[in-house]
Amino acid sequence: MTRIAFLDVDGTILEHGSVIAPSTVTAIRQARENGHLVWLCTGRSAGDIHPDVLAIGFDGAITNGGAYATREDDTLAAHPMPRADVELLERYFDAHGIHYFLQTHGGVFASPGMGPVMSEYRRARHAERAAELEAQGLPAEQPLWREPRPVAEVDRDAVAKAVFVSPSIDTVAHAAAELGSGFHVIPGSIPLPGGSNGEIGQAGVTKGSAILEVLEVLGIDRMDAIGIGDSWNDVEMFEVVGTPVAMGNAVLALQQLAGRVTTAVLDDGVHNAFRELGLI
Repeated sequence: MTRIAFLDVDGTILEHGSVIAPSTVTAIRQARENGHLVWLCTGRSAGDIHPDVLAIGFDGAITNGGAYATREDDTLAAHPMPRADVELLERYFDAHGIHYFLQTHGGVFASPGMGPVMSEYRRARHAERAAELEAQGLPAEQPLWREPRPVAEVDRDAVAKAVFVSPSIDTVAHAAAELGSGFHVIPGSIPLPGGSNGEIGQAGVTKGSAILEVLEVLGIDRMDAIGIGDSWNDVEMFEVVGTPVAMGNAVLALQQLAGRVTTAVLDDGVHNAFRELGLI
């Protein structure tokens, strides 16, 4: 029986940075050789997926948290935000001193203050993680492979979602209340030392909604679908697939929601899940 697995990227395939467990690569390729389908299912823009991830080989990709789904040259789903919603988001961010990225299908665009914030985060994280990775025999994290472009260059008719970093600890709740029911606001997965970060997309546009669109095109029952992830943007994926799996590095609430938990991202999490589920 052919099954389909949807895999988150950051914290599932890729350790936040640029490190991939070798067993993850082996497991994905072996599952595909065994006749199963493996799709990316990420909050990232298609143009912002690390080349080392793409080099593994996949049958398709859901990107921008569900706003797009593509298979080779075919677009199976495309749900960019209305321009008025993008402009409303930017007014909200500017009014509250919040740094942000706007994502399109092709790339990522940063507000003026976002660069210094993320540079400092990457510097501190690199120093913190170097010894740990060396002890595990894994390569050091690499510099950011592609710098975002300035937000002034973005096509506001093509924006799929926003990612924000705020000095306030309660911006996720505040944004959800102030922006209203037309937006889907969730906590982000950037492990910053303070403040808060999150993702904002259109209400109803999630990884889960995109998975259902993909399954309909492919003619696969959702009970034959597996979803593996570690972040809050994976909740709707867990809700629609027959077999949800949380990574061992996911917070406890997400592990409980999934019900099935594998090991952590650099502790053979994907490989162990695939083996337990009979894909390899």
